[in-house]
Amino acid sequence: DQLVADGGGSVQTGGSLTLACPLFGHTYSTYCMGWFRQAPGKEREGVATIDRYGNTKYGDFVKGRFTISLDNDKNTLYLQMNSLKPEDTAMYYCAASYLSDFSRHLDASTYTYWGQGTQVTVSS
Repeated sequence: DQLVADGGGSVQTGGSLTLACPLFGHTYSTYCMGWFRQAPGKEREGVATIDRYGNTKYGDFVKGRFTISLDNDKNTLYLQMNSLKPEDTAMYYCAASYLSDFSRHLDASTYTYWGQGTQVTVSS
């Protein structure tokens, strides 16, 4: 099933957004779930990942501003984003991977399933 990311929008600098991604059962077959983003003219980059054991990994640019979580009861992946900056403006995607190598969890090329993306725009 396709992943569907939701919760994007437009906020001012310093604002907050929470992205959500229902996983439609992918948590039972895949090892790791993550959020990625891509701004116009830039490569897709890893924002945050969480594996089936709850281990998390964040991109260096997050610097404690974002929190990834997985609600197993709702089978939904979340990304709480605080202190947003204009440079956080991008299309955000959720994804699921079979890869167990924690060192590569922020590598977008290792992800098998992708959502269609939700736009986050931060104005100054």
